[in-house]
Amino acid sequence: MEAEIRRRKMFLNLGRRVQRRVFVLRRLVRALWDRILACSLGKPARYRMLQLAAAPSPTLGAVDSGFSSATATPVILPHHEMDSDLVSLKISLLGDCQIGKTSFLMKYIGNEKEESMQGGGINSIDKTMFVKGARISYSIWEVEGDESSQKNIPMACTDSVAILFMFDLTSRCTLNSVISWYQKSRRWNQTAIPILIGTKFDEFIQLPIDLQWTISSQARAYARALNATLFFSSADYNINVNKIFKFITAKFFDLPWTVERNLNIGEPIIDF
Repeated sequence: MEAEIRRRKMFLNLGRRVQRRVFVLRRLVRALWDRILACSLGKPARYRMLQLAAAPSPTLGAVDSGFSSATATPVILPHHEMDSDLVSLKISLLGDCQIGKTSFLMKYIGNEKEESMQGGGINSIDKTMFVKGARISYSIWEVEGDESSQKNIPMACTDSVAILFMFDLTSRCTLNSVISWYQKSRRWNQTAIPILIGTKFDEFIQLPIDLQWTISSQARAYARALNATLFFSSADYNINVNKIFKFITAKFFDLPWTVERNLNIGEPIIDF
């Protein structure tokens, strides 16, 4: 099994090295092409590309507004419509069984997934978006929560730009498990952005207010220990689902981030 993991990691790393080189080459070619068009047509191709991306995006809900108005709203574009640069971002989802990881993932992906892989305790889904003149391909890897699936942590976490450590807000034992998931993932990736996500917020707010306060305080303490941003979310009501991926994009590309902390008990907490 270890040999199989090493073999799959080798192919994954090789593919990403090739992809990075192709990306650099595309950037150089596009920069040259933009200069040619700027001289011959009077405005760069990048300007016309952003005009194309100005069409309204699918409604994300008021709770998920995240970028400032100066930031281009992500727009879903089929691969054949644009020949722009492609940036691949790998994101990992870790946490116990039955905490809502798959529901969270499918709420974000919707019907826009392009490629998927399932089986062997790991799921991988790709989704491409258009952000500020470039195509961003999110490769999202979900490790199933049972013990036998933890062998997939190296494959899921290597080269990830962000790792989402997830727990059920109505089950404190799943929050306690986050430390173990964090320690195991950091053996393979020490640079990924850590994000702590409490799921099933819609069920959480039905708990007694004193229990909500206790769990919220413990979750905030865990987030500080992991140096992670904390989000409370609900896949059923699309609370903070899109906002979390906008946050990752903003952090990675140094884009404006206007969402403020929310520490009010009874509301979906955001703490960073």
